[in-house]
Amino acid sequence: MLTNYLALVSESPSVTFAETAQIAAAIQKQITRDFTPIWGVPATLDVFTSLDDVPPDYWTTIIRDDIGFDAAGIHLDRNGQPYALVMASKVTALTCSHEIIEMLVDPFGDRFVASQSIKPGQGRVNYLVEACDPCEGEHLGYHINGILVSDFYTPNFFDPVFSPSVRYSYTGAVKEPRQILKDGYISWRIPETGEWWQAVYRDKLEFKPLGVLNKADGNSWREMIDRVTKEPLKKLVNNNQLTEAPLAASMLAPAFTNASKGWAAQLREDIDLVMKGGKVH
Repeated sequence: MLTNYLALVSESPSVTFAETAQIAAAIQKQITRDFTPIWGVPATLDVFTSLDDVPPDYWTTIIRDDIGFDAAGIHLDRNGQPYALVMASKVTALTCSHEIIEMLVDPFGDRFVASQSIKPGQGRVNYLVEACDPCEGEHLGYHINGILVSDFYTPNFFDPVFSPSVRYSYTGAVKEPRQILKDGYISWRIPETGEWWQAVYRDKLEFKPLGVLNKADGNSWREMIDRVTKEPLKKLVNNNQLTEAPLAASMLAPAFTNASKGWAAQLREDIDLVMKGGKVH
């Protein structure tokens, strides 16, 4: 099985190279330990100081302060290769995890899975595969190396019936097939009519008709759906739901920060001892 090569680059002055490396280390552990055993998609994630340094066969996630008001998420470049734009915020790591997992599950944004519609009376529909959207809420994430990463659903998410022995999302927060949790959503297309729908859970589950959409040349279905549904980033900024800088002190859980600093201090002492000809006991 081919390994996917991923890159993470920060072009935001508010997200330092050190912070980017910490984010990448957490997501790499998530990919290797949590994601790949479930989805069977191996990948490596490397940090680069600049886009100029990224090899051309890497799928790249770029962190920026300004990504436009509707450009967040995964896109295809002029060669049809995926890349992701992430806005620097208080949840940069969570968003990077979200976009990278979805890039690995469906790099080209056109993957469907057929299953029963969650809207009564619609019958069987084609769901757009976006592995983090139904459980994307910040409160549903989990910590790796003290850094918050995204939950994601498993392939069993689209099962026709519930089974108590099945895991529907990595953390177990999703309890049954096609369940949408608070702050999550899911999109689907009715094959017979070409009409798109989206279910969104804010205060309650709501069904939103999106109409018949025609995919523009060069765009994926994921890009099309994001363009017509996602709340503009400008509105989020104005409502103070995003912040400018995820400083390391606030990005990392305090317990991890203290443990990491303690380990670093011990390692420096050991190195000094070795360099002076002593032995570490």
